[in-house]
Amino acid sequence: MGWLDRVTDQVDALTKARDLQEASRSAEACVLLDQVIRTTTDPFARADARVQRLSALINLGRTAEFTRAIEEASTAVRDLPEPYLHGHLHALAALAAHHQGALDRCVTHLVRAARMFDAVDDPDRDTAWGWHDLAMTYSYLSFHGYALTAIEKARQLGLAAGIPEETFAAPGIRLRNAVALDHNGDSDGCLRVLRDIAADLDRFRRTGRAGRLRPSSLAAYGYTVARRAALGDRVETDPENNPVRLLGFGGDSARARDFRQLGQVCLAIADGRLTEAVARLDTASVSTETLGAAESARLRSIALATAGDHAGAHRADRTAFRLAAQRNDRLRDVYIDGIAARIDHEEMRREAARFEGEALTDPLTGLPNRRRLERHIAGMVNRGERLVIGVCDLDGFKAVNTRHGHHSGDLVLQRVAGVINRVMRRGDFVARYGGDEFVVVLAGTGIEEAAEVSRRIDAAIRTEDWESVVPGTPVRVTIGFAEVNAATPLGRDAIRAAFDAADQQMLRAKSRSHPG
Repeated sequence: MGWLDRVTDQVDALTKARDLQEASRSAEACVLLDQVIRTTTDPFARADARVQRLSALINLGRTAEFTRAIEEASTAVRDLPEPYLHGHLHALAALAAHHQGALDRCVTHLVRAARMFDAVDDPDRDTAWGWHDLAMTYSYLSFHGYALTAIEKARQLGLAAGIPEETFAAPGIRLRNAVALDHNGDSDGCLRVLRDIAADLDRFRRTGRAGRLRPSSLAAYGYTVARRAALGDRVETDPENNPVRLLGFGGDSARARDFRQLGQVCLAIADGRLTEAVARLDTASVSTETLGAAESARLRSIALATAGDHAGAHRADRTAFRLAAQRNDRLRDVYIDGIAARIDHEEMRREAARFEGEALTDPLTGLPNRRRLERHIAGMVNRGERLVIGVCDLDGFKAVNTRHGHHSGDLVLQRVAGVINRVMRRGDFVARYGGDEFVVVLAGTGIEEAAEVSRRIDAAIRTEDWESVVPGTPVRVTIGFAEVNAATPLGRDAIRAAFDAADQQMLRAKSRSHPG
């Protein structure tokens, strides 16, 4: 067999393994992937196989093998330039870290996964599947808002790549969101979401697309029907949306097994078989990620309340509420923001470490300071390089210090430094000039391109969640740019003239934004 035939066989095997996992046949996918890993000499094929194998192990719930699989996948992916593979690995490693109780490491992986997917220049089917897997990971960890955003990205990219909408229906994401509402006392909200999920299944059936739904999705739809019935909602069933039939889908997926176990509890409650329901809960062994740590306790409460044991139901509800409170979304959202800021800070510190020591680095933000900025610009001018200088001044910063104190002001400056640094292009330079003033240096750029950079910085600052840092005190930025080129007198005068021009542009922009 020639090398081209071998490469073709490997591509076919990797595609088939992915299809098997989509069909909830992860054990078969593992066998195929092991064969590719043993025989391939192509680093991309090996990396793809290693990442897919980790996904299959997670689907199968083989937790004892997670650590070694992550190490092997990391080694295979490390030196490859493909952001999708790195992002997919981080998404899967996040879920494994959560299984191991390492929440800090878990959230760090989530942040890095999202950034890797955002860095893909030409998103394709693989990128869509990467966002899908990241969405599922967010959902399993109870980051419901992030999960819904990520699955929508997957759906949009998938449609552009020719993947049908129903492939990324992902009812399990909204299902976990629904039961989380119930765990926190909002049963009416839970029912509204469950009914919306059921309506989607009806829509797919009416348009003849239900047959293309993934088996894991069908199992989630089955639990949706069963959970509604357990809450006493009237559910019209027929052979197509019968919960027993739907719960039978999902193949060898660990999540599907959990849906089946708890789904049977829900159906027993709905049928009045309350002793059976409690007995099933006593023997059920399910992952806390499938439907949240509080789901078993909440179902026990519903069963006991239906049986008239209101004291027991109250105790079970208190347990469910306590477990749900430990996974509060808002606290976790803030934690994700904190990890993101830490990563930004670490990246800036690594960049600053290349400079000539702490004397050239701003200790608060980790950015180059004024002294390093002036050296950088002087070097570019001396080399005859074209550049644009931008002066960025914060609006509303005085109010931050007045209302919230200087510690909050420092937090704002650190976050602004991270935001600006994050949206700059490769090769651009960011420094803290002093106070609440930052300077950006755009290499090989004219004023027209600088305007686009200005829009990116302004948009990033405006959309940052300042409310969680300094409530009631919005933070904005005003920017002025000036070009340094051969027409400007050389030396320090050229730099000073450009700074003055940029500063004047910034003041004029600020005056237009805040007249009077």
